[in-house]
Amino acid sequence: TRSLTITSVDQSMFEKAQGEKVTLPCTFELSEEDEGPLDIEWVLIPTDNQKREQIIIMYAVDRIYNHYYAAMNGRMQFTNPDPKSGDGSLDIQNLKAADTGTYQCKVKKAPGVQSKKIQLTVLVKPARTKCSIEGSQEIGKDVTLKCASQEGSPLLSYDWRRVSGTQELPTTSVLNKNTGELLLKNASREYSGTYNCVASNRVGTDECSVELNVTPPVNTAGIIAGAIIGTLLGLSVLCFLVVCFCKKHREKKYEKEVHHDIREDVPPPKSRSSTARSYIGSNRSSLGSMSPSNMEGYTKTPYSQVPSEDFERAPGQNPTFAPSKVAAPNLSRMGAVPVMIPAQSKDGSIV
Repeated sequence: TRSLTITSVDQSMFEKAQGEKVTLPCTFELSEEDEGPLDIEWVLIPTDNQKREQIIIMYAVDRIYNHYYAAMNGRMQFTNPDPKSGDGSLDIQNLKAADTGTYQCKVKKAPGVQSKKIQLTVLVKPARTKCSIEGSQEIGKDVTLKCASQEGSPLLSYDWRRVSGTQELPTTSVLNKNTGELLLKNASREYSGTYNCVASNRVGTDECSVELNVTPPVNTAGIIAGAIIGTLLGLSVLCFLVVCFCKKHREKKYEKEVHHDIREDVPPPKSRSSTARSYIGSNRSSLGSMSPSNMEGYTKTPYSQVPSEDFERAPGQNPTFAPSKVAAPNLSRMGAVPVMIPAQSKDGSIV
């Protein structure tokens, strides 16, 4: 008994680069016994068994439905605009890494039902490959040239070649194709030149270059001696600045102390008016409560014995002193200090 069969069974795995186009084949033949409506479905089988299959595109009742899978809208279509002719192959354009997966073509025409699975792998070409040098570029040292691609699907392979001079790698070099490291042992001047690295996988290549310049060892003794001398000079300058600062600080402190001592030792000058007041006050206190009758026996002290300081008088007062009737006793013999004796004016007031 004949029934529906899928004829495209040659290839079940495809590898394509990102951005390319792929055609997933699904051709079939119908039998006379298949009398039901023709249905063709393409579904994406998820890697997680817990998830459901996702319909990508479908042909049913002479009509195409391609709006089920938003991730591929505008990028997929049936290879033949009329799939019922026996070609239900699927075209996917502008492939992306997320398109990688297992696709299944299902053809139904009752009572016949057939399906076919195809594995699609979208690979990313190597890109943004960078070269670098690790280690000292001195004669006799080991130098490592590194190469790494920022983008690219595994498995990536790296290969180094020299593009200047002899265009051959040094005899002491060791290459690791998986990591992209090229080790140059005991480097010499002859190792100098331009080196090129090529990163590749199954769908593309990318490359970068680096310049190696092997030089004689640096005179470390001279560098150390220069560093020591520079350090000593720096310390000398620092010590000199500290000494100058301390000296300046002591000078300022000494000036402040001298200025303070001068202000404390020298008393401020007294005014003439205050001297006169103190002199009059002392004379009045020495007289006690003497009355005018008790003062008649004392003579008025001549003006020549009055201190040079002027007395303060109220404006318009000009007292008149009465002539002395009794001579003043010789107070020096009595051990007393001569004092100013007030005189009595004509109206009886003491002046």
